[in-house]
Amino acid sequence: MEKPRRPVVVTGFGPFGEHSVNASWIAVQELEKLGLRDDVDLFVYEIPVEYQAVQRLIPALWKKHSPQLVVHVGLSGMATTVTLEKCGHNVGYRGLDNCRFCPGSHCCVEGGPECIDSVIDMDQVCKRVSDLDLDVLVTISKDAGRYLCDFTYYTSLYQSHGRSAFVHVPPLGKPYTAEQLGRALQAIIEEMLNVLEHSESDINCHNEH
Repeated sequence: MEKPRRPVVVTGFGPFGEHSVNASWIAVQELEKLGLRDDVDLFVYEIPVEYQAVQRLIPALWKKHSPQLVVHVGLSGMATTVTLEKCGHNVGYRGLDNCRFCPGSHCCVEGGPECIDSVIDMDQVCKRVSDLDLDVLVTISKDAGRYLCDFTYYTSLYQSHGRSAFVHVPPLGKPYTAEQLGRALQAIIEEMLNVLEHSESDINCHNEH
C-alpha cells in the first residue's frame, strides 16, 4: 500500500539589518533543490522580518497545508554551528523589526504560557544527525533570542500544539557553505520526521491497549 503524502512546511527569513543576504533563506532554497524523502510534499516560504507579518502568515500556513511538521530556519549572527532550538518564549520582545515596529505588549500571545516546548525530542535528533558524520556541527539551545526567530517559533508552537521546530544557522561562509547548510537541513528534518512518527506510533500503540 502506498504511504500517505506528508506535507512539510519549511520557512526562512528575508534580509534584515546588516544581513542583506539571509543565510536561512539561502539554506532553505538549497533544501528545496535536494528535497526530502519520497512520501513528503515540501513547501518553502520566505518570511519577512516583521512581527505583524509573522502573526498573519504562520496561522495561514497551518490552515493552508495542515502540515505534519513546520520547520522554521533563522539566522544567528553569533552562531558557528547549526542549532536546534528546544522551545519558544512568549515575552521580552523589544527589538524593532524591519518596519521599526515591536509589539506594544512585548509578547507573542497575551495570556499564553511563558514557554512552549517542541514535541520533537531535539536531543535525540541532534544525536542521530551527529552520528551521520556530516561535515556540519549540530548543537542544542533553549534560547532562540527574543527577536523575530523566537517570536516566529512561539507563534508556530502555539498554533500547532508543539508540532514545530526551529533551526538556527550561522552566516554563509562562517564556516559553512549554502550546500552544506542545505544538506544539514535535509538530514535534520528527515530525522525530526522519524522521531515524530516514532513517538506517534508509540502513542497509538498505547491507545490500542
